[in-house]
Amino acid sequence: MSKKLKDILIKPLLTEKLTDLQEKGVNIYGFIVAKDANKIEIKEAIEKKFKVEVINVRTVIRKGKSRTQFRRSGRFTGKTATIKKAYVTLKEDQKIDFFENV
Repeated sequence: MSKKLKDILIKPLLTEKLTDLQEKGVNIYGFIVAKDANKIEIKEAIEKKFKVEVINVRTVIRKGKSRTQFRRSGRFTGKTATIKKAYVTLKEDQKIDFFENV
């Protein structure tokens, strides 16, 4: 693996939908990952960092949205960042606790 873990995994996704799935017992976790990371690198990074066994990795690229902002001096247009999300399914008896080191 040529990239480092911190270069592949940017941060975990903590949304209501994923939290509800985890409470129901579904082992799906979400992460924001590097745009150039592939599924194999994502799987290896998660297995190495959290010491779990990954069954499946699904990726989604969310395109950036254009935004218009009004200020005192005029109108500015900009764009939000394009991000890549990875949804990871773990083996049944395993889990990831994001808040254990807090």
